[in-house]
Amino acid sequence: MMPDSRPNPWLRWDCSVCWVTFGLVVLVITSFWSLDLQLSRLFSIDSAKRMGRFFGELLSPNLDPKFLAKLAVASIETIAMSALGTLLAALLGLMLAVPASKSHRDDPARWRWITRLALNALRSIPELVWAALILISAGLGPFAGTLALALHTTGVLGRLFSESIENAPQGAATALRTQGIAEGRIFLYATLPTVLPQLLSYTLYRWENNIRAAAVLGVVGGGGLGQMLAFHMGLFQMQETSSILIAMMILVVLVDSLSYLSRRLMSR
Repeated sequence: MMPDSRPNPWLRWDCSVCWVTFGLVVLVITSFWSLDLQLSRLFSIDSAKRMGRFFGELLSPNLDPKFLAKLAVASIETIAMSALGTLLAALLGLMLAVPASKSHRDDPARWRWITRLALNALRSIPELVWAALILISAGLGPFAGTLALALHTTGVLGRLFSESIENAPQGAATALRTQGIAEGRIFLYATLPTVLPQLLSYTLYRWENNIRAAAVLGVVGGGGLGQMLAFHMGLFQMQETSSILIAMMILVVLVDSLSYLSRRLMSR
């Protein structure tokens, strides 16, 4: 048999996969070298004892009725923050997604670049930063957290909605367009009904994420379970912290189940 004389693509200088792989390997090695991880301290006997004591306290949540009543109020506040923030984001995102999308080949899309720039700016700033900025004017509490969720999620949903509008089937819209129907009515009667299940699916998924984000926003005083978590963890009250973490997990499971059932009903 004749030896295979074909060049090995892994040995070519113009092999992009080779250079990308090499760059990733160098990045990982550099990261380990620069972070000073101190793995010996992490896996030491003293560290294991402290972590064991910490987890032991976490496994005994505070079940005092007065504390559970406060926890229930904070859980409702977290749900309300995430739901209202997601609803505002869905409405604002849809309003920005229409001019940010090119719905058909001849669409001039004059406002596409500036609305996409606005959506990129909104979602590039994390919720915690938005909350810290809004706290200056709105003060502590769930109002600032709700607005922070709404602003960041508007950028995310607006981009997803615009992609859905651009990729929507054009059959019905083209038929109406040839009849001289206005673009606004074409969107309402042809494009929107086609993409609505996908838009609702995106919105429900972001609601799941915003439950967790609403809990984190309490670190900067955004209200809800997150504010309780930051307070009790700062005082190293692990029993109360355990109860708050359990409440967070229950909320995430409930919203995830509701979102799953809603998507199943919409897909029928």
